[in-house]
Amino acid sequence: MKKTFLALVLAVVMALSVVGGAFAEEGAAIKIGLIGPMTGENASYGTSAAQGAQIAVEEVNALGGVQIELNVQDDQSDAETSINAYNALWDWGAQMIIGTVTTGPCIAVGAEAYNDRMFMLTPSASSADVIADKDNVYQLCFTDPAQGTASAQYIAENGLATAIAVIYNNGDTYSTGIYQTFEAEAANLGLNIVSVTTFTNDTTDFSVQLTEAREAGADLVFLPIYYTPASMILQQAANMDYAPTFFGVDGMDGILGIEGFDTSLAEGVMLLTPFSADAEDELTVNFVAKYQEAYGATPDQFAADGYDCVYALYEAINNAGITAETSTEDACEMLIAAMQELEITGLTGTMTWDETGAVTKTPTAVRIENGVYVGFNAGSAEAEPAAE
Repeated sequence: MKKTFLALVLAVVMALSVVGGAFAEEGAAIKIGLIGPMTGENASYGTSAAQGAQIAVEEVNALGGVQIELNVQDDQSDAETSINAYNALWDWGAQMIIGTVTTGPCIAVGAEAYNDRMFMLTPSASSADVIADKDNVYQLCFTDPAQGTASAQYIAENGLATAIAVIYNNGDTYSTGIYQTFEAEAANLGLNIVSVTTFTNDTTDFSVQLTEAREAGADLVFLPIYYTPASMILQQAANMDYAPTFFGVDGMDGILGIEGFDTSLAEGVMLLTPFSADAEDELTVNFVAKYQEAYGATPDQFAADGYDCVYALYEAINNAGITAETSTEDACEMLIAAMQELEITGLTGTMTWDETGAVTKTPTAVRIENGVYVGFNAGSAEAEPAAE
């Protein structure tokens, strides 16, 4: 199954990059670029977002009316490569961008797009720095402050821990931002943080961090990190017979798809995410079925984010009256105005946007059981506007 999935991933990425909107008549479509990691250690995020977006594009084009041509560019989750991808899309004639998928590249590309007046809607770059002081960059995901706050609230409301350890990446804006708001809210709620340790992007041995957490008596370890280091932490914790509750955030989504990873190590892991594939509403059921048929896998939150990005832009395009002939600069100003009037219900919740580009919606908590996500209500925490 994994080999088949990876083959399909590569096939669809090639098709998207080369063919783009083959289903739209040449010259008659709105040109949308998508930037994210299609290769490298974060490739799961980018390919999922691209695949979810592709399903939405096919649905939109089947409706008639506004047609969309999609061009996907690989940035390998690297800022310099992402700027090169952005320049390629500008030369192609992109009128707007879905992206970028990860935070560092999104900050870099956002600065270029701000100067050029290219509208951007990122599916998953959640740092407040992504949208700060840039009126043309909007987020579909809830922000890092919301994730840290909502995680602390959920842990407190459900009595999940008596002693908490935190392990975060101090070289990563995403991880650091979530930790900081988690720590602040934990203090407000009286949660007992007994250990805080850090690591860098090059770290592969987490024995020091895990030993400190265990010796401090932590019965829950909060991991505001991406799935690759999380998988190492789970493996090393099992090797040392340390079995606290592990609680993560949306960057951990995708851990079950890591090739060679023993998914039993993730049993009982909890995380906040805007999407749960086991939800029973009609929109989710239909999307999951289409995704599984197309790609042979269950969609994660990044796939849902990509899907919702297309529909948010589609509604805003229609409301603003943007056409294939609208210039990139004019489309930018029209989308800024239209997004602030928009309310849509998608796979990742009911969403509205303010003038900062921040989204308001409610995160969902899921738990991994028998190798799948099982969703349940995460309370009423809403995404907060980005800090200036």
